[in-house]
Amino acid sequence: MKTSDLISETYSALITNKARSGLTILGIVIGIGSVIAMIAIGQGSQQSIQSNIQNLGSNLIMVQPGFQRGAGTQVSQGRGSAQTLTLEDADAIGTETTAQAVAPVVSGRYQVTAKGTNTNTSVSGVTADYPAVRNIEIESGVFITAQNLTSMARVAVLGPSVRDDLFGEDADPVGQTIRINKIEFKIVGVTVSKGGTGFSNQDDIIFVPMTTAQQFLAGNQRVNSINVQAYDEKSMSNLEQEITDLLMSRHNITDSDSADFSIMNQSDIVETASSVTNTFTMLLASVAAISLVVGGIGIMNMMLTNVTERTREIGLRKAIGAKKIEISRQFLAEAITLTFFGGIIGIIVGWLISIGMRIFGGIATSISLSSILLAFGVSAAIGIIFGYYPARRAANLNPIEALRYE
Repeated sequence: MKTSDLISETYSALITNKARSGLTILGIVIGIGSVIAMIAIGQGSQQSIQSNIQNLGSNLIMVQPGFQRGAGTQVSQGRGSAQTLTLEDADAIGTETTAQAVAPVVSGRYQVTAKGTNTNTSVSGVTADYPAVRNIEIESGVFITAQNLTSMARVAVLGPSVRDDLFGEDADPVGQTIRINKIEFKIVGVTVSKGGTGFSNQDDIIFVPMTTAQQFLAGNQRVNSINVQAYDEKSMSNLEQEITDLLMSRHNITDSDSADFSIMNQSDIVETASSVTNTFTMLLASVAAISLVVGGIGIMNMMLTNVTERTREIGLRKAIGAKKIEISRQFLAEAITLTFFGGIIGIIVGWLISIGMRIFGGIATSISLSSILLAFGVSAAIGIIFGYYPARRAANLNPIEALRYE
């Protein structure tokens, strides 16, 4: 059988049962579209998380208190909830290690009021080096200065989300006052929006001088975290070890298992987040792939029905000299054609769904060429796998019995 004849016969067979062919294609469309959309959501989430982590700063190492152990059993006090780090520890890291910059932080959540409005947000006591370490930029006004720290000035720099909550969107609150925990602070600046969620959200924070926060808000000299910036990515591992050795020496700790602090760097966070989002993406894709299997079963069911309905046709073809391989190729071509068109339409549908989620749902999505090729390859494989048995069954029909079939 010539290729042109094969194409013509395939077209005729599929167009004869339009409704059945359309429903079979629909099953593949739903499966492929679901896979494309789910992978797009997973990859978009991964890129969004990685971008937020990168916004934390460059070559960043974070030292947190807690994770104390005792009596052979780990006793976690919660990252940042214990009080085992001091401002002196931060100063020592800055002078006795190869760190480029050090920015200790003391933070807590407080009720903040201004001109009849109020909000509950995070307040961070920071030093003048904080913007350099955490990539913070000023939209208007100035940031905390060394003079503010020395004089324990009651000044504040607002994140854009806090500014919007207290003064309205795009307002310029510089020069106005707010009350944090009933203590009056003068606003001296507003930071540029960086986005992010959770611990990477720098927009929903009020920054005040470290010394002011310790004196008027925290009531002690402890810090909640120490942000350390390395000169480059290659030196991060060595710097991390230097910090570990220094703090263990300062805290009189000889066994690393008993350390009352923990250290994590940006690379570790990115790696962990990527691992989680990859698992999430695989889970979503696996769930969506179930519909592909259902679509494949639909193809097999349709092709078996075709074999039954066209038994006399198959017998006649064999009687006039058609070979098994030609019969097999005919039915296999029909199955592959169904999945081919279903795959093409499914890719378009999945692409449109992901765009709709990003525009109307605010969900980060990202469609990659690899996911499209994967979906298309899977659809082709389904056509071959689920079309093989019906094609083989048709090819093995006895021509005499087929001709007598009613």
